[in-house]
Parts: sequence; structure tokens; C-alpha cells
Amino acid sequence: MEIEIIVANFSYAVLGALVTIVLMMVGYKVLDWLTPFDTSKQLGENNIAVGIVVGAMFVGLGIAVGLVVGLGLN
Repeated sequence: MEIEIIVANFSYAVLGALVTIVLMMVGYKVLDWLTPFDTSKQLGENNIAVGIVVGAMFVGLGIAVGLVVGLGLN
């Protein structure tokens, strides 16, 4: 009985991690669409300001989706 709960929680956590990665990719594409410049090109040119914005976006999305996944495990 206990092993089933462990397997269910593990599979839910893996699924949540995959959903988090997909949502981060979508968030990056939306950010790239909203900005008047090419985000990938600016990151390739080592633009620190764009790197900070993209990093902050990933942290924010990670926290938000991580909370949803974490609360779902309870």
C-alpha cells in the first residue's frame, strides 16, 4: 500500500516538472514576442540586462508552477 503512494507521488512530481519546463518555454516565447527586440540574439550578444530579465522570468514561473505542483502533492 505504501509503495503505491510513493510511486503516485513520484510520478506526479515528474509530471509537474515536465509541465513546469513546458510552461517556462511558453513563457520565454511570450516574452520574446512582447519585446521589440530578438531576445535570443541579445542573449547571444551577452546583454546582461536581457539576461537578468529572462532569469527573473524563469525564477517567477518556477516559483509559481512549483507551488502548484507542491500543493498538489499534499
